[in-house]
Amino acid sequence: MSNVASDDYGPVAKTLHWVTVLFVIIAWTLGTFGEKLPKGSAQESGLLTHIWIGLIILVISVVRIPWRIANPPPKLVATEFGKWLVEWTDPASRVMHYVLYGLLVAVPAFGIAVQFAQGHPLPLFGLGEIPSPWPADKAFAHSIKEIHEFLANLLVILAVFHMTAALVHHIVFHDGTLKRMLPHLRK
Repeated sequence: MSNVASDDYGPVAKTLHWVTVLFVIIAWTLGTFGEKLPKGSAQESGLLTHIWIGLIILVISVVRIPWRIANPPPKLVATEFGKWLVEWTDPASRVMHYVLYGLLVAVPAFGIAVQFAQGHPLPLFGLGEIPSPWPADKAFAHSIKEIHEFLANLLVILAVFHMTAALVHHIVFHDGTLKRMLPHLRK
C-alpha cells in the first residue's frame, strides 16, 4: 500500500486529495456567499450544508494525515534544473503541506466553536446533534467566527498557491509533479 516503489501517488491519496479539494470549494463558497441566499429555508439549508461539509473535511483530514504518515509521498522527480531546485522546493513544499493539513483541521474546529459559541448544537448529518457545551455569547461567537473566516480564506489562498506551484512544475519544469496527483493521466 506504500508509495515508496512508485513515482506516482496511490489511488487512496489521490481520492482523499480531490475529494478534499471539492469539499473545500463547496464549503468556502457556501460560507462566503451563503448569506446572499434567499432568507429562510434556502439560507438555513446552505448553512447546514456548510456545517456538514466542514465536518466531512475534518473527518477526511483525520483519515488523511495518518494515511500520509504511513504512506509517504513519492520522491520528487529529477528535472533539468537539477539538485538546487529540489533542495529549495522540497522544504517549501513540506512546510506548505503541513500548513494546509493544519488548516484543514483548524478551520472546521473553529467552525464547530462558532456553532457552540452561538449556543447552537452541532448537527450530525440528521443522525443527532451535539449540544453546545457553552452558553450563547454573541461577542465570543463573533470573535471565533472572524478567526474561522480568516483561516478559511487563508486555506483557499494557500491552496491556490499550491495549485499554482503544481502548474509551474508542469508547465515550466516539465517534471510530472502535477500528473502524479491527477488520475489517469500518467503513462
